[in-house]
Amino acid sequence: MRLEAITWDRLAEQLADRLAGLAPADGATWPRVGFDGAPAARPGDLAARVGEALRVRGRPSLVVGAEGFLRPASLRLEHGRRDAESYYSGWFDTGALWREVFGPLDPGGSGRILPDLWDPVSDRATRSPYVQLPPRGILLFHGPLLLRHWFPFDLAVHLLLSPGALRRRTPEADHWTLPAFERYEAETDPAGTADVLVRADDPRHPAWNG
Repeated sequence: MRLEAITWDRLAEQLADRLAGLAPADGATWPRVGFDGAPAARPGDLAARVGEALRVRGRPSLVVGAEGFLRPASLRLEHGRRDAESYYSGWFDTGALWREVFGPLDPGGSGRILPDLWDPVSDRATRSPYVQLPPRGILLFHGPLLLRHWFPFDLAVHLLLSPGALRRRTPEADHWTLPAFERYEAETDPAGTADVLVRADDPRHPAWNG
């Protein structure tokens, strides 16, 4: 696949231009956009940049991160603190995400979503208030391993890191998660599945498929 060099700011502008006219294919009121990538690729940073670019265009959006929907430590660490299988299949509360984030944005939904549910530091519920996404408001959802869950994204962006870059940019204390991303690549093929591919091996010089 041919990729073109681009700056992060220009990438955010290009994506915002594309999203400004995005309408959900299922007839819903609110488009849902996924920014998929390992923490080392910093998908949340790109989601935030795109949110700001949309704001300038007069298009409301809400950035929500998967890290706000971790399961309680007693569940996600049941098999130890460094179990790659648990990280792959059991760290994130996908049931809560469907109930509190994606379900309300379905056709006929309320548009009232919960921006986060669980604080991994305190291991307690965040008790954050619900947020009403206005008509035509766009959900910008970011996190790792997203494309294996069949979330109803109207557009999916995958931030790709080569195995070497992923290892270099992942803190050594988190290297135990790397097998989960290897499995994700093998089973889901996020680079081939996403609508937009961004190679982020060099954080200063991204490239994308346009």
